[in-house]
Amino acid sequence: MQDLSFKAMVVKETEENQFSRSLVERRVADLPDGDVLVRVTHSSLNFKDALSATGNRGVTRQYPHTPGIDAAGEVVESRAPAFSPGQPVIVTSYDLGMNTDGGFGQYIRVPAGWVIPMPAGLDAPTVMGYGTAGLTAALSIMKLVEGGVRPDSGDILVTGATGGVGCMAVAVLAKMGYRVAAVTGKADAHGFLSTIGATRVLSREEAVDDGKRPMLKSQWAGVVDTVGGEPLATAIKSTTPYAVVTCCGLVASPFFKTSVFPFILRGLTLVGIESAECPMETRLEAWHHLAGDWKIDVMPSIVREVAVSALDPEIDRILKGGQTGRVVVRLDG
Repeated sequence: MQDLSFKAMVVKETEENQFSRSLVERRVADLPDGDVLVRVTHSSLNFKDALSATGNRGVTRQYPHTPGIDAAGEVVESRAPAFSPGQPVIVTSYDLGMNTDGGFGQYIRVPAGWVIPMPAGLDAPTVMGYGTAGLTAALSIMKLVEGGVRPDSGDILVTGATGGVGCMAVAVLAKMGYRVAAVTGKADAHGFLSTIGATRVLSREEAVDDGKRPMLKSQWAGVVDTVGGEPLATAIKSTTPYAVVTCCGLVASPFFKTSVFPFILRGLTLVGIESAECPMETRLEAWHHLAGDWKIDVMPSIVREVAVSALDPEIDRILKGGQTGRVVVRLDG
Protein backbone atom coordinates (compact mmCIF):
# COMPACT_ATOMS: atom_id res chain seq x y z
CA MET A 1 0.00 0.00 0.00
CA GLN A 2 2.88 2.39 0.69
CA ASP A 3 3.62 2.70 -3.04
CA LEU A 4 -0.02 3.39 -3.93
CA SER A 5 -0.56 6.79 -5.52
CA PHE A 6 -3.72 8.88 -5.23
CA LYS A 7 -5.16 12.28 -6.12
CA ALA A 8 -5.22 15.06 -3.54
CA MET A 9 -5.63 18.81 -3.41
CA VAL A 10 -2.35 20.26 -2.19
CA VAL A 11 -1.90 23.86 -1.05
CA LYS A 12 1.63 25.22 -1.43
CA GLU A 13 3.31 28.45 -0.40
CA THR A 14 4.79 29.81 -3.63
CA GLU A 15 6.42 32.85 -2.04
CA GLU A 16 6.02 34.62 1.28
CA ASN A 17 2.30 34.75 2.12
CA GLN A 18 1.36 33.67 -1.42
CA PHE A 19 -0.37 30.31 -1.85
CA SER A 20 -1.53 28.13 -4.71
CA ARG A 21 -3.61 24.96 -4.76
CA SER A 22 -3.72 22.16 -7.31
CA LEU A 23 -4.75 18.54 -7.71
CA VAL A 24 -1.61 16.40 -7.62
CA GLU A 25 -0.48 12.77 -7.31
CA ARG A 26 0.58 11.73 -3.81
CA ARG A 27 1.74 8.46 -2.30
CA VAL A 28 0.28 6.67 0.70
CA ALA A 29 3.82 6.51 2.09
CA ASP A 30 3.78 10.31 2.37
CA LEU A 31 0.81 10.34 4.75
CA PRO A 32 1.43 10.85 8.47
CA ASP A 33 1.66 7.86 10.76
CA GLY A 34 -1.62 6.61 12.21
CA ASP A 35 -3.61 3.56 13.20
CA VAL A 36 -6.17 3.55 10.40
CA LEU A 37 -5.76 4.07 6.65
CA VAL A 38 -9.02 5.17 5.04
CA ARG A 39 -9.90 5.41 1.35
CA VAL A 40 -11.95 8.60 1.16
CA THR A 41 -14.91 8.73 -1.21
CA HIS A 42 -16.53 11.95 0.03
CA SER A 43 -15.64 15.04 2.03
CA SER A 44 -17.33 18.42 2.49
CA LEU A 45 -16.42 22.09 2.27
CA ASN A 46 -16.38 24.09 5.49
CA PHE A 47 -15.27 27.65 6.18
CA LYS A 48 -12.22 26.29 8.01
CA ASP A 49 -11.28 24.30 4.88
CA ALA A 50 -11.40 27.46 2.80
CA LEU A 51 -9.13 29.22 5.28
CA SER A 52 -6.65 26.34 5.18
CA ALA A 53 -6.83 26.29 1.37
CA THR A 54 -5.81 29.96 1.21
CA GLY A 55 -2.87 29.83 3.62
CA ASN A 56 -4.42 30.88 6.92
CA ARG A 57 -1.81 29.90 9.51
CA GLY A 58 -4.33 30.21 12.30
CA VAL A 59 -5.77 26.99 10.87
CA THR A 60 -2.77 25.32 9.21
CA ARG A 61 0.75 26.03 10.42
CA GLN A 62 2.83 24.34 7.74
CA TYR A 63 2.52 23.90 3.99
CA PRO A 64 2.35 21.98 1.62
CA HIS A 65 -0.91 20.68 3.03
CA THR A 66 -4.14 18.90 2.04
CA PRO A 67 -7.25 20.49 3.65
CA GLY A 68 -10.55 18.79 4.48
CA ILE A 69 -11.77 18.52 8.08
CA ASP A 70 -14.40 15.94 7.08
CA ALA A 71 -13.95 12.55 5.43
CA ALA A 72 -16.06 9.46 4.76
CA GLY A 73 -15.04 6.23 3.11
CA GLU A 74 -13.85 2.75 4.02
CA VAL A 75 -11.00 1.27 6.02
CA VAL A 76 -8.09 -0.10 3.97
CA GLU A 77 -5.69 -1.02 6.76
CA SER A 78 -5.97 -0.85 10.54
CA ARG A 79 -3.66 -1.50 13.46
CA ALA A 80 -6.66 -1.06 15.77
CA PRO A 81 -8.83 -4.17 16.34
CA ALA A 82 -11.98 -2.01 16.41
CA PHE A 83 -11.74 -1.43 12.65
CA SER A 84 -11.34 -3.85 9.76
CA PRO A 85 -10.72 -3.49 6.00
CA GLY A 86 -13.84 -2.63 4.03
CA GLN A 87 -15.64 -1.10 7.02
CA PRO A 88 -17.45 2.19 6.23
CA VAL A 89 -16.29 4.96 8.56
CA ILE A 90 -16.32 8.72 9.07
CA VAL A 91 -13.73 11.11 10.47
CA THR A 92 -14.63 14.69 11.34
CA SER A 93 -12.70 17.46 13.08
CA TYR A 94 -9.92 16.71 15.60
CA ASP A 95 -6.78 17.80 13.69
CA LEU A 96 -7.90 16.38 10.34
CA GLY A 97 -7.46 18.91 7.54
CA MET A 98 -5.80 21.41 9.86
CA ASN A 99 -2.27 20.13 10.41
CA THR A 100 -2.97 16.51 9.47
CA ASP A 101 -3.55 15.82 5.76
CA GLY A 102 -7.31 15.86 5.29
CA GLY A 103 -10.30 14.73 3.31
CA PHE A 104 -9.52 16.57 0.06
CA GLY A 105 -7.28 13.59 -0.75
CA GLN A 106 -8.38 10.09 -1.68
CA TYR A 107 -6.57 8.58 1.34
CA ILE A 108 -6.06 9.68 4.93
CA ARG A 109 -4.23 8.01 7.81
CA VAL A 110 -5.37 8.94 11.31
CA PRO A 111 -5.40 7.78 14.94
CA ALA A 112 -8.06 5.18 15.74
CA GLY A 113 -9.56 7.54 18.31
CA TRP A 114 -10.69 9.87 15.52
CA VAL A 115 -12.61 7.21 13.59
CA ILE A 116 -16.33 6.50 13.90
CA PRO A 117 -18.12 3.53 12.30
CA MET A 118 -20.64 4.72 9.74
CA PRO A 119 -23.91 5.21 11.65
CA ALA A 120 -26.68 2.84 10.56
CA GLY A 121 -29.03 4.62 8.19
CA LEU A 122 -26.35 6.86 6.65
CA ASP A 123 -23.98 6.50 3.71
CA ALA A 124 -20.88 8.50 2.74
CA PRO A 125 -22.59 11.22 0.64
CA THR A 126 -25.34 11.74 3.22
CA VAL A 127 -23.05 11.79 6.23
CA MET A 128 -20.84 14.35 4.49
CA GLY A 129 -23.97 16.40 3.79
CA TYR A 130 -24.08 16.76 7.56
CA GLY A 131 -20.32 16.83 8.18
CA THR A 132 -18.85 18.96 10.92
CA ALA A 133 -21.61 21.52 10.32
CA GLY A 134 -24.33 18.98 11.06
CA LEU A 135 -22.43 17.67 14.06
CA THR A 136 -22.09 21.20 15.44
CA ALA A 137 -25.79 21.88 14.86
CA ALA A 138 -26.69 18.63 16.63
CA LEU A 139 -24.46 19.46 19.61
CA SER A 140 -26.18 22.85 19.83
CA ILE A 141 -29.64 21.32 19.75
CA MET A 142 -28.65 18.74 22.36
CA LYS A 143 -27.85 21.65 24.70
CA LEU A 144 -31.25 23.22 24.03
CA VAL A 145 -32.95 19.93 24.85
CA GLU A 146 -30.81 19.38 27.96
CA GLY A 147 -31.74 22.88 29.09
CA GLY A 148 -35.44 22.08 28.96
CA VAL A 149 -36.30 23.94 25.74
CA ARG A 150 -39.19 22.01 24.17
CA PRO A 151 -41.16 22.64 20.97
CA ASP A 152 -43.94 24.21 23.04
CA SER A 153 -41.50 26.50 24.92
CA GLY A 154 -41.51 29.11 22.17
CA ASP A 155 -39.70 30.12 18.99
CA ILE A 156 -36.04 29.29 18.33
CA LEU A 157 -33.76 31.82 16.64
CA VAL A 158 -31.01 30.61 14.29
CA THR A 159 -28.46 33.19 13.11
CA GLY A 160 -26.35 32.73 9.98
CA ALA A 161 -29.12 30.44 8.80
CA THR A 162 -27.91 29.88 5.23
CA GLY A 163 -24.46 28.73 6.38
CA GLY A 164 -23.58 25.11 7.04
CA VAL A 165 -24.35 24.98 10.77
CA GLY A 166 -27.28 27.37 10.46
CA CYS A 167 -29.17 25.55 7.73
CA MET A 168 -28.62 22.21 9.44
CA ALA A 169 -29.94 23.65 12.71
CA VAL A 170 -33.02 25.06 10.94
CA ALA A 171 -33.79 21.75 9.23
CA VAL A 172 -33.24 19.55 12.29
CA LEU A 173 -35.20 21.82 14.63
CA ALA A 174 -38.10 21.91 12.17
CA LYS A 175 -37.99 18.11 11.93
CA MET A 176 -38.26 17.98 15.72
CA GLY A 177 -41.36 20.19 15.72
CA TYR A 178 -39.86 23.53 16.77
CA ARG A 179 -40.90 26.87 15.26
CA VAL A 180 -37.74 28.40 13.82
CA ALA A 181 -36.97 32.04 13.04
CA ALA A 182 -34.02 32.18 10.65
CA VAL A 183 -31.68 35.16 10.23
CA THR A 184 -29.94 35.78 6.91
CA GLY A 185 -28.26 38.60 5.06
CA LYS A 186 -29.19 37.07 1.72
CA ALA A 187 -32.37 38.64 0.36
CA ASP A 188 -32.83 35.82 -2.14
CA ALA A 189 -32.60 33.05 0.48
CA HIS A 190 -36.07 33.38 2.02
CA GLY A 191 -37.52 30.65 -0.19
CA PHE A 192 -34.64 28.30 0.62
CA LEU A 193 -35.06 28.81 4.35
CA SER A 194 -38.82 28.29 4.17
CA THR A 195 -38.27 25.09 2.19
CA ILE A 196 -36.00 23.60 4.84
CA GLY A 197 -38.37 24.46 7.68
CA ALA A 198 -38.10 28.08 8.82
CA THR A 199 -41.46 29.53 9.86
CA ARG A 200 -40.12 33.09 9.86
CA VAL A 201 -37.18 34.78 8.14
CA LEU A 202 -35.45 37.89 9.51
CA SER A 203 -32.91 40.15 7.84
CA ARG A 204 -29.61 40.87 9.56
CA GLU A 205 -30.85 44.38 10.30
CA GLU A 206 -33.91 43.01 12.08
CA ALA A 207 -31.68 40.77 14.20
CA VAL A 208 -29.48 43.58 15.51
CA ASP A 209 -30.45 46.24 18.05
CA ASP A 210 -28.16 49.25 18.01
CA GLY A 211 -29.58 50.74 21.18
CA LYS A 212 -28.05 50.55 24.63
CA ARG A 213 -30.99 48.92 26.41
CA PRO A 214 -29.77 46.00 28.54
CA MET A 215 -32.89 43.94 27.75
CA LEU A 216 -35.41 43.75 24.93
CA LYS A 217 -38.84 42.21 24.44
CA SER A 218 -38.84 38.48 25.19
CA GLN A 219 -38.99 36.50 21.92
CA TRP A 220 -36.71 33.46 21.85
CA ALA A 221 -36.97 30.34 24.00
CA GLY A 222 -33.71 29.18 22.47
CA VAL A 223 -31.01 30.47 20.15
CA VAL A 224 -28.51 28.71 17.91
CA ASP A 225 -26.01 31.46 17.17
CA THR A 226 -23.41 30.81 14.49
CA VAL A 227 -22.05 34.33 13.95
CA GLY A 228 -21.20 36.02 17.27
CA GLY A 229 -20.97 39.82 17.52
CA GLU A 230 -24.01 42.07 17.65
CA PRO A 231 -26.52 39.41 16.51
CA LEU A 232 -25.52 37.29 19.51
CA ALA A 233 -25.72 40.25 21.88
CA THR A 234 -29.18 41.16 20.58
CA ALA A 235 -30.39 37.58 20.83
CA ILE A 236 -29.25 37.37 24.45
CA LYS A 237 -31.25 40.51 25.29
CA SER A 238 -34.34 39.12 23.53
CA THR A 239 -34.75 35.74 25.23
CA THR A 240 -37.68 34.46 27.25
CA PRO A 241 -37.23 33.34 30.87
CA TYR A 242 -34.96 30.29 31.24
CA ALA A 243 -33.94 30.32 27.59
CA VAL A 244 -30.81 28.56 26.33
CA VAL A 245 -28.45 30.28 23.89
CA THR A 246 -25.71 28.32 22.15
CA CYS A 247 -22.73 29.98 20.50
CA CYS A 248 -20.44 28.35 17.93
CA GLY A 249 -19.25 30.98 15.44
CA LEU A 250 -17.60 34.35 14.98
CA VAL A 251 -18.10 35.41 11.36
CA ALA A 252 -19.83 38.63 12.50
CA SER A 253 -17.30 39.23 15.27
CA PRO A 254 -15.44 37.26 17.95
CA PHE A 255 -16.57 39.89 20.47
CA PHE A 256 -19.97 40.88 21.81
CA LYS A 257 -21.14 43.26 24.52
CA THR A 258 -24.03 42.65 26.87
CA SER A 259 -24.97 43.02 30.52
CA VAL A 260 -25.71 40.54 33.28
CA PHE A 261 -29.41 41.48 33.30
CA PRO A 262 -30.68 38.74 30.93
CA PHE A 263 -28.77 36.18 33.00
CA ILE A 264 -29.96 37.23 36.45
CA LEU A 265 -33.46 38.45 35.56
CA ARG A 266 -34.43 35.80 33.00
CA GLY A 267 -32.28 32.89 34.13
CA LEU A 268 -30.56 32.71 30.76
CA THR A 269 -28.04 29.96 30.00
CA LEU A 270 -25.26 30.68 27.47
CA VAL A 271 -23.46 27.58 26.20
CA GLY A 272 -20.36 27.43 24.02
CA ILE A 273 -20.28 24.67 21.41
CA GLU A 274 -16.96 23.01 20.55
CA SER A 275 -17.03 20.19 17.99
CA ALA A 276 -13.34 19.62 17.21
CA GLU A 277 -12.39 17.83 20.43
CA CYS A 278 -15.76 17.03 22.00
CA PRO A 279 -15.84 13.68 23.86
CA MET A 280 -16.44 10.61 21.72
CA GLU A 281 -19.49 9.63 23.80
CA THR A 282 -21.11 12.99 23.04
CA ARG A 283 -20.06 12.80 19.39
CA LEU A 284 -21.62 9.35 19.00
CA GLU A 285 -24.85 10.54 20.62
CA ALA A 286 -25.07 13.41 18.13
CA TRP A 287 -24.49 11.11 15.14
CA HIS A 288 -27.06 8.66 16.54
CA HIS A 289 -29.64 11.44 16.49
CA LEU A 290 -28.68 12.62 12.99
CA ALA A 291 -28.96 9.09 11.64
CA GLY A 292 -32.22 8.39 13.47
CA ASP A 293 -34.90 10.59 15.04
CA TRP A 294 -33.32 13.84 13.79
CA LYS A 295 -32.58 12.67 10.25
CA ILE A 296 -33.82 15.38 7.93
CA ASP A 297 -35.93 14.91 4.83
CA VAL A 298 -34.76 18.06 3.01
CA MET A 299 -31.13 17.12 2.37
CA PRO A 300 -31.51 17.46 -1.45
CA SER A 301 -32.55 21.10 -0.93
CA ILE A 302 -29.46 21.80 1.20
CA VAL A 303 -26.62 19.89 -0.45
CA ARG A 304 -24.76 20.27 -3.73
CA GLU A 305 -22.11 17.74 -4.76
CA VAL A 306 -18.97 18.74 -6.64
CA ALA A 307 -15.76 16.95 -7.61
CA VAL A 308 -12.59 17.85 -5.72
CA SER A 309 -11.22 19.12 -9.05
CA ALA A 310 -14.02 21.74 -9.15
CA LEU A 311 -13.51 23.16 -5.64
CA ASP A 312 -11.74 26.43 -6.49
CA PRO A 313 -14.86 28.52 -7.18
CA GLU A 314 -16.61 26.99 -4.16
CA ILE A 315 -13.71 28.01 -1.91
CA ASP A 316 -13.86 31.56 -3.24
CA ARG A 317 -17.63 31.64 -2.76
CA ILE A 318 -17.62 30.51 0.87
CA LEU A 319 -14.89 32.99 1.78
CA LYS A 320 -17.02 35.80 0.35
CA GLY A 321 -20.06 34.66 2.35
CA GLY A 322 -21.90 33.53 -0.76
CA GLN A 323 -22.41 29.84 -0.02
CA THR A 324 -25.94 28.71 0.74
CA GLY A 325 -26.36 25.26 2.22
CA ARG A 326 -23.68 22.60 2.08
CA VAL A 327 -21.17 21.43 -0.54
CA VAL A 328 -20.25 17.73 -0.57
CA VAL A 329 -16.92 16.95 -2.20
CA ARG A 330 -16.65 13.81 -4.34
CA LEU A 331 -13.20 12.17 -4.31
CA ASP A 332 -13.94 9.14 -6.50
CA GLY A 333 -13.95 9.40 -10.28
